[in-house]
Amino acid sequence: MTELVQEKKAVSQSIDFYKIFRVFLSRWYWITGTVALALFGAWLYLWYTPPIYQTGASLKLEDSNPNLGTNAGIVASQNYNYTDKIQAESFTIRSNEVIANAVKTLDYKISYYLKGRVRTTELYPNVPFVIEILKQDSVNFSRSLYTVTGKDEQHFELSTADNEDKKTTYQYNAIINIGNMSFRIKDKIPVKSTYQFKFNSQEDFIGRAMGGLNIGEAARFTNVMGLNQTDGNAVFAADILNAIMKAYVKYDVIQRRRSARQTVDFINSQLGFIDTAAGKSGSTLASYKARNNMLDVSSSTSMTVGKLSDFEKQKTELNLKQLGIRQLQEQVNSNKSKIEIGMDLDGEINSGMGTLVTQLNNLLASREAKLSQFNNDSQPVRQIEQQISNVKAGIRNAVAGMLRKNEQTIRYIDSQIAGVTQKMSTIPQKEQNFVKLQTNFEVNNKVRSYLSEKKLEAEMNAAAIVPGASIVNPAYPSYYAISPNSSKAYTTALMLGLASGFGLILLVRFLNPYIYDKETVEGLTHTPIIGVIRKFPDYIDQDSRQALSLSKPKSVFAESVRSVRTNLSFLASHKESKVICITSEVSGEGKSFVTINLAGTLALIDKRIILIAADLRRSKLHKAFGNDNKKGLSSLLSGQASLEEVISHDEVHHIDFIPSGPVPPNPSELLHSATMKELLLKLEQQYDYVLVDTAPVGLVSDAIPLIRNADINLFVIRSGVSQQRAANIPERLSREYGLSNLAIILNAFGDDALYTNYYTTDYSRGGGNSTYYYSDYSGYSGSGYYDDENRKWWMFWKKK
Repeated sequence: MTELVQEKKAVSQSIDFYKIFRVFLSRWYWITGTVALALFGAWLYLWYTPPIYQTGASLKLEDSNPNLGTNAGIVASQNYNYTDKIQAESFTIRSNEVIANAVKTLDYKISYYLKGRVRTTELYPNVPFVIEILKQDSVNFSRSLYTVTGKDEQHFELSTADNEDKKTTYQYNAIINIGNMSFRIKDKIPVKSTYQFKFNSQEDFIGRAMGGLNIGEAARFTNVMGLNQTDGNAVFAADILNAIMKAYVKYDVIQRRRSARQTVDFINSQLGFIDTAAGKSGSTLASYKARNNMLDVSSSTSMTVGKLSDFEKQKTELNLKQLGIRQLQEQVNSNKSKIEIGMDLDGEINSGMGTLVTQLNNLLASREAKLSQFNNDSQPVRQIEQQISNVKAGIRNAVAGMLRKNEQTIRYIDSQIAGVTQKMSTIPQKEQNFVKLQTNFEVNNKVRSYLSEKKLEAEMNAAAIVPGASIVNPAYPSYYAISPNSSKAYTTALMLGLASGFGLILLVRFLNPYIYDKETVEGLTHTPIIGVIRKFPDYIDQDSRQALSLSKPKSVFAESVRSVRTNLSFLASHKESKVICITSEVSGEGKSFVTINLAGTLALIDKRIILIAADLRRSKLHKAFGNDNKKGLSSLLSGQASLEEVISHDEVHHIDFIPSGPVPPNPSELLHSATMKELLLKLEQQYDYVLVDTAPVGLVSDAIPLIRNADINLFVIRSGVSQQRAANIPERLSREYGLSNLAIILNAFGDDALYTNYYTTDYSRGGGNSTYYYSDYSGYSGSGYYDDENRKWWMFWKKK
């Protein structure tokens, strides 16, 4: 028995990009289907998802203290951080107070909707019919959605979302008591028209406004704030955004005027006491003059009265300044979020102090912005806290200096008053009393005049205060929906569909455990492949009554079988008669089908052929020859029949055939017997080819003695049925039993591009695992040489 010469060299395979392209092209309809499903899903999404609109506006922030001097403005601008300022003011804009004030300006109490078959649309600002609210609980009232349908000219039907099936008929202008409310519908609703409405509270719209509000810088390093409002109603988005900006500007003016109002309130309280004191002192002076018949005093006494009144006035002014300085000191020590300079009655709080206060307010705003991003113990917050501490220390030192200066001035005035009082001791007693009364009266009048002037000045300052922000661009309704974005939705669906289609193809390939092409076999084993048998269009199973290679001699299938026949001549070529054993891993891989078709093609070249059904457990080969299988190989090996009794001749295929016979209790022992060896030797002398169809080696060991005694062993791998582990069995058999005459036949190759291996074997490098010429005949259908029954539907123009 001649050994097959094969070198165990690694097969050289290179990536074939055309095969990769064919893998995806073969299942183009999968990709088309997933894309169609994804696009349909996008269409449903766009159809059922309500649109979201967005509008924008901008606010310009002014400096926090426009009344500072030129130098202070320069220093403040150097320490000003617009980003932190915008972030800090954004919290003010989003505060409940500002949003609530904005909602109050809108008509929020009733929302109207138009009910459609797919979705419900809010009708704001349109009012299709007027509803008059007669009585409503401020908190506990039904926020359910009411459905109203016009019934006729006088009546309408009303139902709630909680009980849509229960419809109650009402007359127009009739009082409806439901949901802790009393209301009536005044306008007539078109007959058979359906609307929906619900009652709202102010808090319902506060959440809606806050949820769609976004604030940020309009541009970097500018003091312009950009505001965006998103909502399902374009007009509402513009209205609420404009209302929020107006409410914020008004709120800012109120906050800025608070200091001036505090000053006015303080002056009013002081004026009340001074007016009372001045009136009382005037009455006392007039009564004293009348009792003592004093019409006038001497010039020296008048001078003393003037000096004393001037000193008393200065002392009163200094006390007021002292009060303002201490108020500033209390603000710094109380660690408020913002410091307001009040009661600066005579410019005592200079521009330098104003600069420090502005710098402190900016740092406090920066700290508030940082706290929204970082924890209290984070490094950025600690740095700002340190800067705030340094600025506060500077303010405290300046305040302490002003207090010392003011107290020194008060002490000086007190000493001057004491000197004037001492001079008065030389004046007669009546004149002394008169001077005291006259001085008290003049001091009260001067202080009253001074406070009146300061009150007018504070009121003018309050009236002159402008908002810290101005509306640059108001919001306008934008009817271009930002969500859902149809182009983005369809593009995403298209990409998702393509990815799903390609992913499905890759997943099917990844999960596929089967062998489909010869490149896969070549990559798994060194055992040579002597041929690839094409999948026959009418292929059913091995029970066919005729060899299909003979019934369709001009088919690609028949030619592929003949290619195997040709390569068999190179195996054990020194022997005139050859015993060929045909096996597979498991049943159903077509070994019997290959055997009968190979026998038929060998018979066509006038070879003497005998076919032995050696699968004693489950052979079906006899059905192809119409044999009853009552006697066969098992009968011969067990001594129950002679060779002549079990051999039958098939006139259709010109093949002698030995069926398997009845299933014996010991099939493996019969095939291992000497009788089987003698039978093969005897048949080898009578026939050119002895084809033995054995049991699958992956299931039972019956075929092992036949394989060891055969001249040629053919291992059948069926495309799409045999798993990848089957390709390793020939090599395992070769190692275990020292065989070198194994070859592989790939059966039922259908050229399914989905499962094709994207590697191409290069036989010019690496030696390869085959020295036999064969073809899988891919792409040759319709060439004119074969009866092509695999014509594709798009090749209808080609003649049969």
